[in-house]
Amino acid sequence: MPSITQSAAPGHIPADAAEEVLLGVDTHKDLHAAAVITMLGAALDGRSFPATAQGYLQLVAWASSFKVVRRAGVECTGSYGAALARHLHAEGIEVTEVNQPDKAARRRHGKTDAVDAEAAARAVLSGRATATAKTSDGPAKKLRLFKLAKGSAIKSRTQAINQLKNVLVCADSALRETPAGLTNPHLIKRCAALEALDATGPATAARHTLRLPARRIQHLTEEIDDLNQRTAEAVKASSPGLLDVRGVGPDSAAALLIAAGDNPERLTSEASFAALCGTSPVEASFGKTQRRRLNRGGDRQADAALYRIVLSRLRWDDRTRNYLQRRLAEGKTRREVIRCLKRYTAREVYQLIATPSPAAGRARAATAT
Repeated sequence: MPSITQSAAPGHIPADAAEEVLLGVDTHKDLHAAAVITMLGAALDGRSFPATAQGYLQLVAWASSFKVVRRAGVECTGSYGAALARHLHAEGIEVTEVNQPDKAARRRHGKTDAVDAEAAARAVLSGRATATAKTSDGPAKKLRLFKLAKGSAIKSRTQAINQLKNVLVCADSALRETPAGLTNPHLIKRCAALEALDATGPATAARHTLRLPARRIQHLTEEIDDLNQRTAEAVKASSPGLLDVRGVGPDSAAALLIAAGDNPERLTSEASFAALCGTSPVEASFGKTQRRRLNRGGDRQADAALYRIVLSRLRWDDRTRNYLQRRLAEGKTRREVIRCLKRYTAREVYQLIATPSPAAGRARAATAT
């Protein structure tokens, strides 16, 4: 998952370095490879542990047997290392997200789990890895699960609707002409109410085939409505004022909260949040042309949410439309103006996300315990 770089001093060694060691972990589905190095870069030991609750306890106990462990570099904190990162946070260890090692260095030193684990620790020591890992222990984690389930349900419902209409096109004329001209909700309701016949033949099979996807669509619609309600409630509990912002709906708010994570304090400024969402300007000047272009990096789901908010405002908000016309008159393209509007929207949203509500804080504390 995308993380924000903090302004930690690269290569900073604390005064009590003699009493501290660094932990590096290369995460996998079943086993995690761990390595411990000193603050001077000397490798102490490496070992593998199972990716279970007992294995996490053994890993922390083993690392702490050398000296005090205050920092750890962990790969894939958004997937295989998510549970380990939560456990390390609970133990008071600062977790830093470590990206894949440099390919040139990997070719020189080879590729093993032990080498990757040691490289993760050295990335934290050298200051190459400074991104604070997401905790995934609060409302953002819940929203991410709701969004995952909703996306799957919408995809399945769309597939079922297409199948129902394809069967209806090839059905007998009597069966095809009865629901002609009906809207999708009424068509689905009519097909779901079809009664099974004792007769055999293509017409009976068509009736049965139409009834099954129609009922499946109704069930998926209920599931989607339930997830929409739960998403809206989770957003209100996390950032009550976010849904009051013009153009921000539950889906867009959920995408932005997921991008910020359950520990938004790791975002050092509104500029870091804009960079996380891919809306920070990138210099694209050459010769006598001075301009900035759209950022192609960042969380694309959050960027799409900001884009939807801007489109909504361009349609319904007079102030946004006036801004568009003024910047177009200055010679800006529509794409450049939308980029600016997304940047302003990210700034506005950050003010609400950076200060979680007391309810969100209590929920996160309850989850951690």
